[in-house]
Amino acid sequence: MNRQNILIAAAALLIIILLISAIRPYDYPTWFLEVAPILIALPIMAATYKRFPLTTLLYTLIFIHALILITGGTYTYARVPLGFWIHDVFALDRNPYDKIGHFMQGFVPFIIAREILLRGGYLTSRGMTAFLSICAVMAVSSFYELVEWWTALVMGQGADEFLGTQGDQWDTQSDMFFAFIGAVTAMLTLSRTHDRQMDRLNFRR
Repeated sequence: MNRQNILIAAAALLIIILLISAIRPYDYPTWFLEVAPILIALPIMAATYKRFPLTTLLYTLIFIHALILITGGTYTYARVPLGFWIHDVFALDRNPYDKIGHFMQGFVPFIIAREILLRGGYLTSRGMTAFLSICAVMAVSSFYELVEWWTALVMGQGADEFLGTQGDQWDTQSDMFFAFIGAVTAMLTLSRTHDRQMDRLNFRR
């Protein structure tokens, strides 16, 4: 099976999982708000595939991130079973699944920004690319927190499931910090692998 067919199969599987998650989520408005990035990203990736196909690494990360978003949307982040298991194992004071989501909100967008900046020819310096990719991550993270604020203003108490603060007054700040940690982790662990895949992809083109 070639790469294109694998990507089509992965997209089909993701859509099936998304549809199943929509059958009986804990809270429909929360489910929609959490999976909205997937509903936006899939059509964009399909439309730009021939002109700007992504690396296999990035497609894989986007798929994993989508599963995390779907899980959070299905249960709401404060009620995801995996989070309760982590809570019990490490004796935490709250379900930490939302922090996994915000970590990935930094980890995956860092690679997205890095790939666009380097392959688009906007930058050649790896150091400046890393810096601006982290800046892009923090911009996305801060904008997401603004979206949460706007949602709270519109929905009032109905936004509690989406916000998932669980009584933490510093939830916004810690969410952004976990996104930053995710971006730095991606930079330190995946940059070389990402470079090799971009080189191979550019060579084939």
